Amino acid sequence: MVAASLVGTALEWYDFFIYGLAAALVLGDLFFPNASEPVQILASFATFGVAFIFRPLGGFFFGRLGDRIGRRSTLVMTTLLMGFATGIVGLLPTYETAGVLAPILLVTARICQGLGAGAEFGGASTLLAEHAPRGRRAYYASFVQTGVQLGLLTGTVAFLLVQLLGTDAVREWGWRLPFLASFVLIFVSLYVRLRVAESPVFLAMERDRTIVPSPVLTTLRRYPRSFLVGVGAHVCDTAVVYVYGTFMITYLVNEEKQSRAVALTGVILFSLVVIALQPVYGALADRIGRRPLNLFSVVFTAVFAVPLFLLVDTGEPVVIWLAMVTAMALGFAPMIAVQPIFYAELFGAGVRYTGFAASREVGAVVSGFSPLVAAALLRAGGGSPWLVAGWIILTALVSLVAFLFSRETRDIDIAAPTVGSPRPQLPARPGPPAPAGVPHRAGAH
Repeated sequence: MVAASLVGTALEWYDFFIYGLAAALVLGDLFFPNASEPVQILASFATFGVAFIFRPLGGFFFGRLGDRIGRRSTLVMTTLLMGFATGIVGLLPTYETAGVLAPILLVTARICQGLGAGAEFGGASTLLAEHAPRGRRAYYASFVQTGVQLGLLTGTVAFLLVQLLGTDAVREWGWRLPFLASFVLIFVSLYVRLRVAESPVFLAMERDRTIVPSPVLTTLRRYPRSFLVGVGAHVCDTAVVYVYGTFMITYLVNEEKQSRAVALTGVILFSLVVIALQPVYGALADRIGRRPLNLFSVVFTAVFAVPLFLLVDTGEPVVIWLAMVTAMALGFAPMIAVQPIFYAELFGAGVRYTGFAASREVGAVVSGFSPLVAAALLRAGGGSPWLVAGWIILTALVSLVAFLFSRETRDIDIAAPTVGSPRPQLPARPGPPAPAGVPHRAGAH
C-alpha cells in the first residue's frame, strides 16, 4: 500500500515539477522571445503560477468526487488529467512556429495541470491516512510527501541529463523529452493506482449510507476554523519549495554566474536529504505530536532565510549546496512530513478529501506565484536577494499564525463521522406479526 502510493504520487508530481524547472531554464526564450531576458523569466514564471489559480478549483471539484464516489477512483481521474496535460507540453509549437498561439496553448496545458494537482496530494494522503494503523498514521502518511520529493528529484535529474545534449540541442528539441516521458509514465501510474485498495473508512461510509451529500457546503459550514488553518498552513512550504527549488536555479545561474549543473545539483542534494528525512519526521510526529514539528519548521525557515542567501552569495558550490540542504532539512522537511496527516486529521471522514484538497490549494494560491514574486523582488532590489528573503519570512509568519491556531490531533479517531453528517441508516426492525386476515403494512411497527 505504501509503495503503491509513493510511486503513484512521485509520477504525478514529476509532471508538475518539470514545468517549474523548464520555466527556470528554457521556456522564456522559446515562448516569449521578443522580450528582454528579465521579462522572459517573469513571463515564464507567470505561466508557472497560473496553475495555482486553478488548483483550488481542482481541489473543490475532485475533492467532492473523492468524498462521494471514492478516493481511489478520483485519483485515477487526476492521474489521467495530469499525465496528458504534461505530455502535451512536449508537443506544443514554440513562438517561432505558431506566434502568440504558442504561449496560449502553454497556459492552457498549465491550467489542466493545476486542476489535476489540486486534488492529487489530498487524495493520496487521505487514502494512505485512512489505511494506516492508529499510532503510526503520521509515519505512514509521510510517504506521500516522499513521493512528492521523488517527483522533484526525478524531474531535476531528467533536466540535468538533458543538459548533456548541449545548449543548441536542448533549445531545439531536448527540452521536450522530460514532458514526452509523461505519456509513458501515465500507464505506470495507472497500474500502480489501480492496485491500491479503496479506503476502509470510505467503504464503511458506503456500507452505513453516511456519505455526505454536499461535502463542499458541509466543509465550509461545519469546519470553518479547520479550513482557515489549512489555508494558512500551506503558504510557507509552497513558497519555500518553489523559491528554493525553482527561483534559486535562475538566481544561481544569472546572478551568481554558476553553471546549471551546480544549480541543479543543489536541488538534487536537498531532495535526497528531504526524502531520507520524511519517515523520520513522520515517526517523530507520532511520538510528540504534529503541532511541535509544524511550529519548529516555520520558525527555523524564518530565522534561516537571510543566512541562506549570505551563504549562497559566497559563490562556493560546496557552501551553496550545504546552505540549500540545511534550509530544506530543518525548515522544509519537518513541515511537509507532517502535512499529509495534519490535513487529514483536520476534517471529518465524510468531507476529508474536500476539506483537505480545497483548503490546502487555496493556501497554494497565496504563495504559488513565489518564483514570479521572487524574480520581481530581485529586480526591485537591484539584484540583491534580501527582499526575497523578506518574502520567505513573511510566508513563514503566515503559516506560524495558522499553526498557533491549530489543535493537536494525534489522538483523534480518523474514522469519526463528519459533524452534521447523516446518521447510519440501519435496517428497520420487523414489527409484530399481523393478526390473521389483516394485511401487514410495509414499514409498520
